Amino acid sequence: MISIVFIFFIRGLYLWKGYSRLRHEPPLSRSGLHTLGYEHLLIGSSLRKHRNTYAKISKKAIEHNLKNEQARLGADCELFAVVKANGYGHGAVEIAKVARDAGVTGFCVALLDEALELRQAGITEPILILGIVDVANIPIIAAEKLSVTVGSLEWIKEAKLKTKNHNNRLRIHLALDTGMGRIGFRTVLELTEAENTVTASKLFEFEGVFTHFATADEADETRFNKQLEKFNELINSLNNKPRFIHVANSATALWHLKIPTNIVRYGIAMYGLNPSGNALKSPVSLEPAMELISELIQVKKIQPGDTISYGATYEATGCEWVGTIPIGYADGWRRSLQGQTVLVDGQRCEIIGRVCMDQCMIRLPKEYSVGTNVVLVGKSGTDQVTMEELAEHLDTINYEIICGITLRVPRIYV
Repeated sequence: MISIVFIFFIRGLYLWKGYSRLRHEPPLSRSGLHTLGYEHLLIGSSLRKHRNTYAKISKKAIEHNLKNEQARLGADCELFAVVKANGYGHGAVEIAKVARDAGVTGFCVALLDEALELRQAGITEPILILGIVDVANIPIIAAEKLSVTVGSLEWIKEAKLKTKNHNNRLRIHLALDTGMGRIGFRTVLELTEAENTVTASKLFEFEGVFTHFATADEADETRFNKQLEKFNELINSLNNKPRFIHVANSATALWHLKIPTNIVRYGIAMYGLNPSGNALKSPVSLEPAMELISELIQVKKIQPGDTISYGATYEATGCEWVGTIPIGYADGWRRSLQGQTVLVDGQRCEIIGRVCMDQCMIRLPKEYSVGTNVVLVGKSGTDQVTMEELAEHLDTINYEIICGITLRVPRIYV
């Protein structure tokens, strides 16, 4: 029996060492990427180090967008970079490092695991978790000096039971539901009781209070003003104002500059995308940070009547050149992108037939050689495909497009 246990122990130790080695193994350079100078392939296991489809992330674009916002900040306002959802699909750790070097003073995430990922990567600046965390994780949160969002009195009472046996005070931001309908305190009575409970305890640090506007990216400001009025009512009921009182996401920061806030939670605009889509013009220059690039892996000439992809939804009416691209809906390149165009040699080429799990096909204006670059998002020649264009095709928002690019697509930082 002892020998069997010992064998399983040795086997487990071997597997753990192998896992640790793989985790710390430097990324391999694909020859094509090396030629282009994109050796820095940060996201992806060994299975994702050899792909000819990748997202190219511009550090300079991130810096540009942050500098523009910093120039608009008041003297007492701090800029927090929002890097939840893997940095909106751009890579949380790498973007956090770029943002830190650009001068942001803190970060926002949605989940505890996202905050811990930053801490493990050496990010020591303040981190605010915008989502509600399980009180069972309070010892970890306090030890890592993370700030948490609180939206109910029940959470505070339960948290008191979890914070008795550690030294660090729990940093709390009270969320106010002023009209978003998501999380937070809704009435003066609720907020007063929460404030009294938090400030009466030495276990907590009442660090902040905030709200989130539902329509800051719309031209009609009726609902925005209603939320602002509710927020002011709740804030004025506080006996002890915390250090941070903040309301500004990207949209509020861009189009409601005069609203008092001492933290700007800069998310989508940091990545160079307009929070409103095309509804409102951005008052500052936004430079998109992500391009999505692939290449032709097969080119063929088809005849009239030939069909393409599942369901034979595309039938050639004449002789046509067709190229295959190694990207599909498993990469976040949605199945319903049939009919959307991509760029080959600066020319628009339509996606024909249904997008498959791993590949899709495009109609070419002429024969191109295998290996020819295909720009799915970004510039080629004098033309450009934008995230907003994809969002309009899919009847969604640019946020969903960038967050939907899956992890099997490598991110290359330039």
